[in-house]
Amino acid sequence: MKRAGLLLLLAGVIAGWWMLRPTSWSESDLPTHTPDAIAGEKIFWAGGCASCHATPVNGRRARDADRLLLGGGMELDTPFGVFRMPNISPHVSDGIGDWSELDFVNAMQFGVSPSGLHYYPAFPYASYARMRTEEVMDLFAYIMQLEPVASERPDHALVFPWNLRSGIGLWKRLYLDPAPVIVLSTEDSVLQHGQALVEGAGHCGECHTPRNSLGGIDKSRWLVGAPNLEGRGGVPDITPVAEGFGDWSESDIVYYLETGFTPDFDAVGGSMVAVQENMAMLDAADREAIARYLKALPANQPAE
Repeated sequence: MKRAGLLLLLAGVIAGWWMLRPTSWSESDLPTHTPDAIAGEKIFWAGGCASCHATPVNGRRARDADRLLLGGGMELDTPFGVFRMPNISPHVSDGIGDWSELDFVNAMQFGVSPSGLHYYPAFPYASYARMRTEEVMDLFAYIMQLEPVASERPDHALVFPWNLRSGIGLWKRLYLDPAPVIVLSTEDSVLQHGQALVEGAGHCGECHTPRNSLGGIDKSRWLVGAPNLEGRGGVPDITPVAEGFGDWSESDIVYYLETGFTPDFDAVGGSMVAVQENMAMLDAADREAIARYLKALPANQPAE
C-alpha cells in the first residue's frame, strides 16, 4: 500500500508538471519565410505595440515619433495587481535586442520567455496566437530596425495567488486557443481579413469581451462590452446591437477608425484614442475589412 501511495503521488506530480509546464516551438517548427519589415510595420500598428510599450514622455502617453521608442514604462493597474510594460526595443540588455526570431515567436504566440518562463496574459498572446506566424516574423523584423532604448523596467507587482507564474500553465490550458472565435459561413476574403485583424493582431476582444474570475475571456459574449480592468467605467459593446454600435454603417466605422469622429460628430476618448491612432496608420482596405467583420457579428446583449 505504501508503494502504491508513492506511485500515486509521483503520478500526480508528473501530471501537475505536464499541466503547468511552458510549451513552445523549436527552430524546426518555424515556417520557411523571408521576414518583411515593411509588412511588419502594418502588424506593429494593428497590434497596438506602441500603445503599451512606448515610453511615456513627461508622464503622458508618447505621441508622434516617440511612439517608436519602445522602452516600456506604462502601468496597468488591475484587480490582479499592477502590470508594468517592459522594454521591447532592440536594446541588447534592457530590451529584446539579444532575442532570436524563435524567441519572439514563442513569446508572441505561446506566452513563453526566452528563459522558458510563462508570461502573464496581460500580454495579449492569447489573441496573437491567432496570427499567422509569418506575420509575427515580419513584426520582429520591423521592431529590430527601430532605435534601441536604454531603460530597465521593474517587474509586475501582483497580489497572491496571481504572483505565482506556475499557475499560468493551467490558465493557458483553459484559454490559449489559436482557433478563430467566430466561425464564418462565407469565403468573403475581405471579411476573413477583418476577422484576422480583430481576433488576432488587433486583439479587440481583450478589452471588449467580459472575463471570468480567472481572467479568461468569455467567448460566448464576444465583443459585447466589459468592465474596464483599470476600474474606470466600462468598455462598450461593438457588436451590431440595436440602438448602439449596430446603428453605425460600415462607412461610419471606417471613418471613425481613420479620423476618431463618430457619426454624431463626437470624438474618440479614453484609451480608445491610442487604438484609433494606430488604426489610422493602416491601409484603408484594412479598416474596411474590420468594419465588415464587426457588422457581420451576431448582435448580443450588452454586458451588465
